[in-house]
Amino acid sequence: MLLSESLAYVIPPLAVWLTISGIDDLVLFGLWIWLRLRPETVAQVVQEPGEPERSIAIFTPLWQEDSVVRQMVTHNLTAIQYSDYHLFIGAYPNDMKTVEAIQELEERFPNVHLALVPHNGPTSKADCLNWIYQQMLLQEELSGRRFDAVVTHDAEDLIHPQSLKAINSHLALYDMIQIPVLPLATGAGEWVHGVYIDEFSEFQNRDLYVRARLGGFLPSAGVGTAFSRRALERLAVQADNRIFEPGCLTEDYENGFRVKNLGFRQILLPAGKEMVATREYFPRDWHSATKQRTRWVTGIVWQGMERHGWQGGPRQWWWHWRDRKGLIGNPVSLLANLVFCYGMVAPIDHPLMALAPFTVAIAALQALCRAGIVYSMYGWRQALMAPMRIPLANLINTVAAGRASWRYWRARIHGEPLVWLKTAHQYPNRFALEAHRPTLQEVLVQSNYCTSEQIAVAVETKPAGMRLQDWLVESGVLGELEMYEALSLQLCVPLTSVDPEEVPLSTARALPAHIVRSMAVIPIRRQAGELLLAASELPPEEAQRQLQEYTRMPVRFALVTRSNYDELYRSVLPEQEIA
Repeated sequence: MLLSESLAYVIPPLAVWLTISGIDDLVLFGLWIWLRLRPETVAQVVQEPGEPERSIAIFTPLWQEDSVVRQMVTHNLTAIQYSDYHLFIGAYPNDMKTVEAIQELEERFPNVHLALVPHNGPTSKADCLNWIYQQMLLQEELSGRRFDAVVTHDAEDLIHPQSLKAINSHLALYDMIQIPVLPLATGAGEWVHGVYIDEFSEFQNRDLYVRARLGGFLPSAGVGTAFSRRALERLAVQADNRIFEPGCLTEDYENGFRVKNLGFRQILLPAGKEMVATREYFPRDWHSATKQRTRWVTGIVWQGMERHGWQGGPRQWWWHWRDRKGLIGNPVSLLANLVFCYGMVAPIDHPLMALAPFTVAIAALQALCRAGIVYSMYGWRQALMAPMRIPLANLINTVAAGRASWRYWRARIHGEPLVWLKTAHQYPNRFALEAHRPTLQEVLVQSNYCTSEQIAVAVETKPAGMRLQDWLVESGVLGELEMYEALSLQLCVPLTSVDPEEVPLSTARALPAHIVRSMAVIPIRRQAGELLLAASELPPEEAQRQLQEYTRMPVRFALVTRSNYDELYRSVLPEQEIA
């Protein structure tokens, strides 16, 4: 009875909000269908033959990313099909592991540059990007060259091989070019990551599509965003050389608004299953997802209202509203789900319940639309899961909205700065890289382990049945350690050296002996709730899945040389002969 009485006070504001929000969503849906029936001619995304390459700088700000930066740089340098570009990677002096990793890459690759921030971190991502820009200016003075555009990326990004060509082909007409950003496909059981699949697919294919066609400002995704040099210089003049606003936690969203306000043209390239897109893993657990979205809500909603209010005129007001309504809409949607479930078992008697069919129909249309878009990009399995993940998305976004509000107002009351909310990045594993993964020969040449001529000779003289990598070592072209360093870069798996005496016996015996023998993997360490396995060759993907049947801990791999593996094997299973 008490619950029924409480609902009498909940139903009116709930019904009013759901009706207003539903009409808002219905208008967007109608515009999307209308605009799709009147397709706009979009410029080619692939560079025309003979079109000159403009010089492009890629900015990547880092904080405690030493575990992924080597793989990121090596993969992208060998995958990108473009010549005139340089990577400027920002790091802080109190993050020496990341600094040292960048310095190693700088020595190996002439187009990789460390941009050291002059103060300790973490600050904001924008602050780090500003110092990277200063490093680029210094590099221009020293080299006498000038970069025509800047592209921002994160440590975990898989840059599409054609993305710089696509950007180059649009720079003559546009000053901000956004490459679509899409989550890498994961299994249907990855519910949290699936929320990112659903929301990014829908937002870029529908919301941003309508927004761009109607002249609304285009928020940068933070990665895969290109800015022309003229736009950057205008931003610098306007804001005392702060191209990226250091006080803003979502400098990407901020710059989209600023660039549009300055009168520059923006474009979002078409998103789709086979389109040029930046792909990455997004947070795959509850804690990381709510942490990341707390930063998004803090920057887009609270800082956005503080910094810009409702500027931009009538053409932008609707987009401000849609960007910010989730602060209320997500908690209300979650509450509506609970009321709906209650109404299924105990009918609710209230006059405003007459609006329920309308709001339910809008919710069903939204779910169907989302599933259809996900199907077009990820297939039917993810499409079937998309409607079921909507309540989880509401819950994640509700928690993020609450945390963002508390965090923002606490900082305002105490006069504290809002600093970078770091989320752990996972660089995609080797199977996610299969489509664009560089060959071992490409890594050997581009990382200066040997020349293409040496590889050609090795291919001609290699005995039948022997792998090229083994022949290069046996013939003395490379040492064993050098070869495994190259394999580590190619496979995006860390290379390590393990002293058998430092491996606890309880850890070494964490897997059955027959599994150690058949799959050629040896447990060497338990760390951060995971079981680290040493291998001189990585097992096939199916075998890796089978390993999980023998341990409750998630498994990760480290590469060791063959000689180091044999030494470990004799120590773990001394009674066995090395095959």
